[in-house]
Amino acid sequence: MTNVEQRTSTPELETLIDSCIASRETRDEDWAALGFQAQAGGDRFKRAQIRYIGSGATGNHEDDNRILRADHFTFSNMRLPVGAVGPEHTHHDVEEVFFVLEGELEVAVHDVEDGHKKAVRRLGYRDLIRVPAGVPRSLANVGDTDALFCVIIGTPKPQLPTYPPSSEMHGVTR
Repeated sequence: MTNVEQRTSTPELETLIDSCIASRETRDEDWAALGFQAQAGGDRFKRAQIRYIGSGATGNHEDDNRILRADHFTFSNMRLPVGAVGPEHTHHDVEEVFFVLEGELEVAVHDVEDGHKKAVRRLGYRDLIRVPAGVPRSLANVGDTDALFCVIIGTPKPQLPTYPPSSEMHGVTR
């Protein structure tokens, strides 16, 4: 016997724990979630969302029964191919976090008044950036492999982001 005492489970606990798990094997890379950007700006805007908790800021995916319900935040992974970018965009209502799992990202925060002014940093394995609500941000895969990173948004149902005039996606809508 180990130091941890063996305990018997209950059907309620089994149901609870199963309802709290979203395994990697049950996730899909959704290349269509942000496909409207690739249609508007070309393949360098192509990327895949892999949803775990909530639908993120990509729209309504509530019909996907594999997603865990979001109570306080959304959590997804994003796969960004070599040379691909996430265009400058602003979440007016909520902070956003990027946590790098694989690859190298160049992340930028842009001046609210003049989006051409920006501060840029390179992030790699297990690096993180938190961008406050209202601050325009962008990212690019500057490595030689696909980048995979976590995207955490601080609300269960964020407003759709906007694209400032300095964004390559300015004027693009779903």
